[in-house]
Amino acid sequence: MNRVVLTTICTLVFGAPAFSQSTGDLGLVVERATGSLLVVDQSDRAKIGRIEGLGDLSHASLVYSPDQQFAFVFGRDGGLTKVDILSQTIVARVMQAGNSIGGAISDDGKLVAVSNYEPGGVRIFETETLAMVADIPTGAKTIGLVDIPESRFVFTLWDDGETWIVDMSGDTPAITKIKDIGINPYDALVTADGRTYITGLFGEDHLTALDLWQDIPEPQPILQGYGKGREGLPVYKMPHLEGWALAGGEFVLPAIGQHEVLWVDARSLQETGRTATHGQPVFAMSRPDGRHVWVNFAHPLNDTIQVIDSTTKAVIHEFSPGPGVLHMEFTPRGHEVWLSVRDAGKVMIYDTQTFEKLREIDAESPSGIFFTARAHRLGL
Repeated sequence: MNRVVLTTICTLVFGAPAFSQSTGDLGLVVERATGSLLVVDQSDRAKIGRIEGLGDLSHASLVYSPDQQFAFVFGRDGGLTKVDILSQTIVARVMQAGNSIGGAISDDGKLVAVSNYEPGGVRIFETETLAMVADIPTGAKTIGLVDIPESRFVFTLWDDGETWIVDMSGDTPAITKIKDIGINPYDALVTADGRTYITGLFGEDHLTALDLWQDIPEPQPILQGYGKGREGLPVYKMPHLEGWALAGGEFVLPAIGQHEVLWVDARSLQETGRTATHGQPVFAMSRPDGRHVWVNFAHPLNDTIQVIDSTTKAVIHEFSPGPGVLHMEFTPRGHEVWLSVRDAGKVMIYDTQTFEKLREIDAESPSGIFFTARAHRLGL
């Protein structure tokens, strides 16, 4: 019985709807130290509950079901947990590997895929029951797992420099393997239309792009030699490409081992500029309208945020919310941004136009912030 029918019956019988809480302005904040999720309401700028018992949530991420009621949480300990935001409970939980590093949900919401370091490979589960439907061993750590249209997933192999496309639309997985992506790919992104997949490389001085609309995508190096002639700095934290920015027709990408972000024309994939930054960028995230890009940084400069104007590529604002700024999440239309400030034990909320701090929310070592609006976007 679906929710609409159930609600209708309850309304007729009892005179009131069974569910009065909508989910469109809710979100979850990962509390890494306690293995819990903070349930938040973005409109009220408030926490409304906590879900506990999710294991090791260091470097955890999650995706949402299309109806925004359920979240699928990918724990570092290999746990895959389905939680109900409305009841604030765990619905199902499986230990599917020894060490996992993110996941994705299919465009129809029926499958959820998990990327694993140990034992490597990708495993795919039904979202309804968390029953495993496909085990795809790779013999290597997998990174950059994203969903693309037609029930397909894309991921890349750290050890072998290959990208695999898995088509789950048939009875059995159909796999396309693309070689020569580069040495030690560390993360990847896909554009909102599911067409361009860009992989960052730890072992080479460029990135690699794939046009997923090609029958057999050909690797295309971009930003070749972007660090040439300069000494690479110690990398304290790998940049996250999944927080990519597309601002005014340009990608904004963190430069690995450098204090700068790189601008790339989204159509030609040619470099269009660079912006010197406060430190080594971790996330470079565009406000939803693309006008500003917000950047946070790796240790030991991770107390600072810089805001870059996408028309001038200049830093227009800098401030220090507190120690250990790990993640940013914009409200769906971008009027506010929520920051997780781990070492202060706070989630801080700012107006993106005036940069005024609007509120703080107490949280236990907060890291990732995920609003339910993500349910309707590819690649997140």
